[in-house]
Amino acid sequence: MQNIETYQKSFIAYLEDFAVDKEPKNLYEPVNYILKLGGKRLRPVLTLMTSEVFNGNANDAMNAALSVEVFHNFSLIHDDIMDDAPLRRGQETVHEKWDLNTGILSGDAMLILAYQLFENYELATFQALAKLFSKTALEVCEGQQYDIDFESRHDVTIPEYLKMIEYKTAVLVGAAMKMGAIVAQASLEDQNAIYDFGRYLGVAFQLQDDYLDAFGNPETFGKQVGGDILENKKTYLYLKTLELGSPNDRSKLVEIMSNDIISNEEKITSVKTLFNDSGASHATQKAVKDYTTKAFELLKTLNISDDKKQVLKLFGEQLMNRRV
Repeated sequence: MQNIETYQKSFIAYLEDFAVDKEPKNLYEPVNYILKLGGKRLRPVLTLMTSEVFNGNANDAMNAALSVEVFHNFSLIHDDIMDDAPLRRGQETVHEKWDLNTGILSGDAMLILAYQLFENYELATFQALAKLFSKTALEVCEGQQYDIDFESRHDVTIPEYLKMIEYKTAVLVGAAMKMGAIVAQASLEDQNAIYDFGRYLGVAFQLQDDYLDAFGNPETFGKQVGGDILENKKTYLYLKTLELGSPNDRSKLVEIMSNDIISNEEKITSVKTLFNDSGASHATQKAVKDYTTKAFELLKTLNISDDKKQVLKLFGEQLMNRRV
């Protein structure tokens, strides 16, 4: 087993060699651009790490890991178009640097490229990877649609929100880990358990992101603290405030979130006060811990050494305690 930084370095080196240098350049240059913008490379690292957890070779899982990363970045191109976002990781988004049509078409090409990478595996592995990938890709699209639908709804429930973040974020984390297990030819029971482990961690990761968006340190978070509040997003914190807060808390929250006159600073401060006073901030931190605990319970069922279980547990603890 290697450490996370070693997996990252080996994956980035493999990614550099993947650069698509062919015509038409206006189709493939945006692909190379988005893939080299950086990021944590969390998902492909999970694929490589999981392959070794189940006694496989990380190098054998490189194409599966790359497929996960190509798909993730394809989704980012199209998400940025839907959000009309000007920046991604501090740089121009693809549709801003080129144009809208290029963003759509280059994103489409990336989805096909992600599938093509499975062709490097023998038939049974190819079929298992492609079947999982198709299921996951469709769920990610469903999660994105739920997210869009929630923007215009005022009756979103907490179970609906949890389903949305599971589909939009967590299933790809689970799939990344299961792909590593598939390449390593782990048992079906272990494949399914590691998928659920990743899925629970993915939900915890997104809930922690909700929390950090409001209460993170602006010097380490990497994004504007309070961005979700300014965008009137119905996050877990928001929904928990509606559930746990007093009638006065609830009415104040709805009123402030729809107020376009007050300053950004005042809006963020007022909403964060309601998150704290209602108990929503504490409930969100508890939910992060609960989902992480669910993930850790699954480690007991895996047919791997205690040392490897500890590696996975340490990774989960780092996610739960992150501040960025």
